[in-house]
Amino acid sequence: MTDLERKLYRIIYNMSRFRRNPTIDDLKRKTGKEETTIRKAVKNLVSRKELTWDKEKREWKF
Repeated sequence: MTDLERKLYRIIYNMSRFRRNPTIDDLKRKTGKEETTIRKAVKNLVSRKELTWDKEKREWKF
């Protein structure tokens, strides 16, 4: 896991604990990265099954 992926994972995990899914703007502000870089890192996490999105409940699963 890269530093950015680890950081995104922690941000998503911590915000999800309080029932608030982070927006792309939240992630951009907290990481200082651009949207395309963030999307690529999140896709990597999803492809390695470290994160999954529950469409029904509209929340992240870890």
